[in-house]
Amino acid sequence: MENVVRVENLCYRYGEHLAVDHLSFVASPGEVLGLLGPNGAGKTTTVRLLNGLLEPDSGEAEVLGMDPVSQGNRLRRQTGVLTETPALYERLTARQNLTFFGTMSGMDQSALSPRINELLAFFELFDRADDRVSTYSKGMKQRLALARALFHRPQILFLDEPTSGLDPEAAQSVNALIESVSRQNGQTVLLCTHNLYEAERLCDKLVILHRGALRAFGSLHELRQRYAPGLWIDIGFLNPLPQSGEICKNVLNFFGVLDLIPETEQAWSLRVKEEAVIPALVSRLIDLNVPLVSLTPRHVSLEDIYFELQLNGDPKRVEVQHEH
Repeated sequence: MENVVRVENLCYRYGEHLAVDHLSFVASPGEVLGLLGPNGAGKTTTVRLLNGLLEPDSGEAEVLGMDPVSQGNRLRRQTGVLTETPALYERLTARQNLTFFGTMSGMDQSALSPRINELLAFFELFDRADDRVSTYSKGMKQRLALARALFHRPQILFLDEPTSGLDPEAAQSVNALIESVSRQNGQTVLLCTHNLYEAERLCDKLVILHRGALRAFGSLHELRQRYAPGLWIDIGFLNPLPQSGEICKNVLNFFGVLDLIPETEQAWSLRVKEEAVIPALVSRLIDLNVPLVSLTPRHVSLEDIYFELQLNGDPKRVEVQHEH
């Protein structure tokens, strides 16, 4: 299957409010797809539409080759969903919660107990398996909710703010799990998050939403090429250089150099067409008898692109933020 999720011109209204506005994107098998946007951007509504919990007003959605509206029950047996709140039975123990959800998913009783023990051990809950969930910390509840979502080995995981409110150690373990299920198990993950650092590190593709509408779709590399072409590099020199003159002109005329900003007499910022330009540029500077002490590539971050898209729509170019 080329795409496990296909969304085309999807629309959904809450009364007069257009929550999802002609949204289109695809997700491939084994991919981590990030749904990014502020509160009210349509992320959670999109997840509900893709699981057949809401019926779109117009447009099409296909998940694992199925129509979420007409085949919702069958589809939900092959997806796992983690909402922002764990939605566990707090009067039950962890083992009882997993037994209940495993039984409801139709798992064979002979396979139930081994799978429960496997997940409790993996999520480091085995020693507390027979304690009521009401006694758990938020991080423990989130790990148990993830175990529940993964119980039936779904082909697609929908994770809505999975690290919200977690301490750094718990958040790190959740992120490691997201990486492992996609890289090792080949499961597709749709990740709704406000954490741009996590999204930049984890996601293969990104869907950036604003008031239900698509602002951008693609990998971070593709978004950089579209909105921030080229690569900025910071260069430090051993000796002061004049901020204008023959050396500047020589470098600016060098193939692949797009911009030059003399920050100080001993520091320049250059924008080059691509990384492959850098070795030849260094050779040129050495030929010009300009000794270097440092050279640091500086990519435009997802945060730079995200906030520019949220504030200004579809800019022609996003400038990298200079750090002094």
